[in-house]
Amino acid sequence: MQSLKADFDELVERIRHGRDFAQASFEPVYYLVFSPSQILEAKRALPAWLSKLRNEGWEPHIFSIADNISSILTSAAPRKIWLAADHKAPLDWKRTNAALSNALAQGVLQSKIEAKLSEMQSTRNALLLVTDLEALHPYIRIGAVESQLYGKFMVPTVFFYPGERTGKTSLKFLGFYPEDGNYRSVHVGG
Repeated sequence: MQSLKADFDELVERIRHGRDFAQASFEPVYYLVFSPSQILEAKRALPAWLSKLRNEGWEPHIFSIADNISSILTSAAPRKIWLAADHKAPLDWKRTNAALSNALAQGVLQSKIEAKLSEMQSTRNALLLVTDLEALHPYIRIGAVESQLYGKFMVPTVFFYPGERTGKTSLKFLGFYPEDGNYRSVHVGG
């Protein structure tokens, strides 16, 4: 198994050279796939990777899924209703997760990523790093978000994906979700 550092170095090389015409799409979307057991290792390596990217002339920007989900859910209109329902049945996680999933399924997360991509469009050598994908569990999967953004990736975008690679285009989120082959991106690692 190749190291996370070696996978990151390969990813940077692929971004530098761009996508092949043989790829299913021309969107500059990349996934750094790593075992869920390496989530902390990836988080610890991120500052060094940011420095490496800057030293190589990139202008990296971080988009934290966890921070954005927190922002979305704390400012959602039905928050008071959710809190009242949780107070009545604090252990009804199925209902709680369904309510939160519905809030995220409305496209707010995609809108935030799209806004960040638009904001970065005029930045030379911009690179968007989407971190904390594990925060999507159990609400939504990143493949659904990526598919909604198809055609809107104006800058190279890297998703830090905790899971398993099960083929050239198939991924298994967190290693236990069913295999999903609907990704239109380059996968490195896993």
